[in-house]
Amino acid sequence: MRSMSLRGLILVLLLASVAVLVQACQQSELAEEPKQPAEEAAKPAEQPKQPGEAAKEPAEASGDGDLEPITIELPREQIPGLPPLELFRTRDLFGPHVEKPLGKRRPPFKAPKGTTNVALKKPVSGSDKEPIMGKLELITDGDKEPSDGNYVELGSGRQYVQIDLGAEHNIYAVVIWRFQAEPRVYHDVVVQVCSDPDFSTEVTAVFNNDYDNSAGLGVGEGLERIETYEGHLIDSKGVKGRYVRLYSNGNTTNGFNHYIEVEVYGKPAP
Repeated sequence: MRSMSLRGLILVLLLASVAVLVQACQQSELAEEPKQPAEEAAKPAEQPKQPGEAAKEPAEASGDGDLEPITIELPREQIPGLPPLELFRTRDLFGPHVEKPLGKRRPPFKAPKGTTNVALKKPVSGSDKEPIMGKLELITDGDKEPSDGNYVELGSGRQYVQIDLGAEHNIYAVVIWRFQAEPRVYHDVVVQVCSDPDFSTEVTAVFNNDYDNSAGLGVGEGLERIETYEGHLIDSKGVKGRYVRLYSNGNTTNGFNHYIEVEVYGKPAP
């Protein structure tokens, strides 16, 4: 009887020892587990950029010196009172490569003091020697009102117009006005600057929205846009050149290419 009690006591002591060892091992594992910093645990996952999201309009040139807002005279609206989002519902213009409207006026663009429209009255040439409508000089005549007969219509397919500034300039912005009597998106818009009239060497592309290289000028990261009376402002970041060449490749209504006015804001290069 006494022998059985002794064996029972020994068994209880062994079980207790095993329990203590198991608990100690568990606590050791918990202590070794790295703790995630509180701020990192609370950090939200980075969201991927959605295609077609509103692109921020450039508000400042990337040039040296004191900056000031440049004055851009705007023409009258051809579609007054049309809500920006309604443009997307009109003829299904919205797509993954189309910039959403800002929903408000474009902020003033700042450039170095003394920056002016250096393209005014400058000669214009192009790939279409006989435009369907209008003359190429209309593109730099200073009149951007969207009236009948005040725009140039080039043939279908990839076409370009080229402005000779007369001398090298530091170019801070290019603004393009196109046909806007109805909501339209122009395709394969590429703007290049060069000091060679043939654009054979040292060509700088300041804008390219050809996402599939259908124009054969390289793939661009810019977005297509619905044309409005504000024009398409392109930040050219002070690039130096004498010639500005602008490509397009038809639009969402037809295969033709249109220009009302092009302004190039810059200063003579030192």
